[in-house]
Amino acid sequence: SPQDKRILLVNSQNKSLSQSFENLFDEPSYGLLQKLKKDPYTVTMGRFSKVTNYIFDSFRLSDPSSQRRPPSEMADFLNDAIPGLKINQQEEPGFEVITRIDLGKQPEVSRREPVSAEEWAKNMDSEGRILNVDYIKRLIFKGGLCHTLRKEAWKFLLGYFPWNSTKEERANLQKRKTDEYFRMKLQWKSVSEEQERRNARLRDYRSLIEKDVNRTDRTNKFYEGEDNPGLILLHDILMTYCMYDFDLGYVQGMSDLLSPVLYVMENEVDAFWCFVLYMDQMHQNFEEQMQGMKTQLIQLSTLLRLLDSGFCSYLESQDSGYLYFCFRWLLIRFKREFSFQDILRLWEVMWTELPCQNFHLLLCCAILESEKQQIMDKHYGFNEILKHINELSMKIDVEYILCKAEAISMQMMNCKELPQAVSEILGMESSSVTPDSDTGEDENGAVLSCPTSLYQSISTPVTAANGTRDSTQQMSETQSLTPA
Repeated sequence: SPQDKRILLVNSQNKSLSQSFENLFDEPSYGLLQKLKKDPYTVTMGRFSKVTNYIFDSFRLSDPSSQRRPPSEMADFLNDAIPGLKINQQEEPGFEVITRIDLGKQPEVSRREPVSAEEWAKNMDSEGRILNVDYIKRLIFKGGLCHTLRKEAWKFLLGYFPWNSTKEERANLQKRKTDEYFRMKLQWKSVSEEQERRNARLRDYRSLIEKDVNRTDRTNKFYEGEDNPGLILLHDILMTYCMYDFDLGYVQGMSDLLSPVLYVMENEVDAFWCFVLYMDQMHQNFEEQMQGMKTQLIQLSTLLRLLDSGFCSYLESQDSGYLYFCFRWLLIRFKREFSFQDILRLWEVMWTELPCQNFHLLLCCAILESEKQQIMDKHYGFNEILKHINELSMKIDVEYILCKAEAISMQMMNCKELPQAVSEILGMESSSVTPDSDTGEDENGAVLSCPTSLYQSISTPVTAANGTRDSTQQMSETQSLTPA
């Protein structure tokens, strides 16, 4: 850009400036790294939000010895890439040092079948109110939802529908939200070509959205083919979101968050408002200062060090202590790590906000703990770790990882010497219930209080943490399950 040399104009008439981010694949390693160091935000968001393997590809040379970089250079490179990010480099005032805390053995954890339509209906009164919100959330956390329920239940999980609302109140809400949506949609639909020529930001948003929509989940039948109605809805919702939050507008990666929501809702208005509420959770991931990403990487490092300080030390010795390879997991909530159907299950479990705050970080810990043996036994260096993590995409068993993350959460909740920093990350300070507390039940036998009781009260024919089906376990008498 003539105004700012840090910015690459991808839509410029000047051919020398119109190179897109995809073309960076063809650059030598040195050139790509220089761009990343010069303008980390533009390059990092551009590359990671499209979920590429660019770091590994940029280092992939014919001579294996040339793939190694001096430790000091790599440390500088990563520190520059996310300014202000410091993880496990040295002790600083205000940071808590976590050392040798015995968390005890991870408990055995199993999962149940998805919540059925019958179970959902049984927990709703004649006016459409959910009778026992905590109980329903726990059922969803333990097994997810059958697909026929998602269109309705996701609206509650994301906060579009209040849990205590009646059917009539929800119908009135949808009517108001429909009017509001189409007023915002009309704002960008009515912009003339002449107006758009004088509005660079809107023009750039539109260009980026059109580009991303054409490559989002195109193998899914809902989005495949040319002139697909799903793609038109995807485009229109993202453009309307720019009107809703013009300061943020559109950032690459947001189409990945909308795609499953639209697929489930099959309705433009409902999908938009659910996406708005999801973006309220994810907003900081896409802001220019990347504060959300910095915070999450630091929090993840804190949790991982408590779980396995030896593994953390190994990663640091390989210049990977920044956990930079987890960036895309956090940026778009594992969207590219699991199959489309598995993501539906993973997201609805996370939206219950059980069993603790920041459960998605424990999912990261569960994946890393599952892979640490191979990483350490094979003495993987910086590049090998990046390659290995990237190649896990579509190979992770979602039920196994959910079991493992849940077991880690129980392990931490049962620790009597849990560090203050970890308690804050997991949101345990605000809870008045301790893991050892007795639990109460409602008149239907539903457990109401203790997080630990959640894991004991909803035991059914399930998938265990080792990935096998346990047919010997009996259903709790308080539940009657219908396979989804």
